[in-house]
Amino acid sequence: MAQTRTAIRYAKAVLDLAKDQNTAEVVHADMKSIANAVAASTDLKDMLLSAVVPSATKKSALLAVFTGLDTLSINLIDTLITNKRIAILGTVAEQYNELYNDGEGKQVATVTTAVSLTEELKAKVLAKVKELTGKEAEILSVVDESILGGFILRVGDMQYDASIANKLNQLKKEFTLN
Repeated sequence: MAQTRTAIRYAKAVLDLAKDQNTAEVVHADMKSIANAVAASTDLKDMLLSAVVPSATKKSALLAVFTGLDTLSINLIDTLITNKRIAILGTVAEQYNELYNDGEGKQVATVTTAVSLTEELKAKVLAKVKELTGKEAEILSVVDESILGGFILRVGDMQYDASIANKLNQLKKEFTLN
């Protein structure tokens, strides 16, 4: 929890600077790239968390992985290294993206399905999310065969579970209670 609050502070500071310099969208692209890479790579996470790897090595590795970063993004990495907070880089990037999207009136809708979504279904989901929340959304599609069928929609702190697995669990509970 303390790491999240710290990450939010760094993210707000970077967003404010980026808005002042009219580079918020460029930094947003950098932060999306960083957040996705940290989430996808256990090696990168381990390197950031490691107390054994020197800070200079972490910086050079990050700059080698993330080429073409905006000056503000590089300054964020420098600041996190200086303050011995580089382990929260991924969280800072995620928080920046959330703050940026909130400011732009956008949000991320996570749709979990048993099979890949078609473009037609994505369009329908986007329309429904806009109808429910009044905001534009970006679809993050997750395939999870364990839900058997249907879908699970998450937007912010709201979740709608219309999966077959959920319905089967509800039936199971009803039968065991009676």
